[in-house]
Amino acid sequence: MERISWDQYFMAQSHLLALRSTCERLMVGATIVRDKRIIAGGYNGSVSGGVHCIDEGCYVIDGHCIRTIHAEMNALLQCAKFGVATDQAELYVTHFPCIQCCKAIIQSGIQTVYYATDYKNHPYAIELFENAGIKAEKVVLEETSLDLQLNHFNRQ
Repeated sequence: MERISWDQYFMAQSHLLALRSTCERLMVGATIVRDKRIIAGGYNGSVSGGVHCIDEGCYVIDGHCIRTIHAEMNALLQCAKFGVATDQAELYVTHFPCIQCCKAIIQSGIQTVYYATDYKNHPYAIELFENAGIKAEKVVLEETSLDLQLNHFNRQ
């Protein structure tokens, strides 16, 4: 049986995390990896204990939901909360990061961002990554189905 690549493995984890999203507009997941080990994960949703968009609708100002914390930021904050270093780490995210998340990614020391889907890729965000020497690479998740009865996977 052929194993999936590391990039596919970590991107699949990000897509799985996105399924926990409480955002009605876009489900995003992010996985932070260092030395081929997952150190944190996040999805977009409300602050802990807060109301969720799926329950009360989005709180939109100037075209942005201010109730939502982005998946990348949630993963980075998880590292901060539990004292896990992000320097030299990689980030796998389902959608290209926004400008604010790009700035946080740069400041956290993450060196490579892998994303599955282009999403409002802002030229300034791309410029920020280039100026910081951060590699941004598109890695599309291949469709894979799991057969839990037979304990193997099938690529489609």
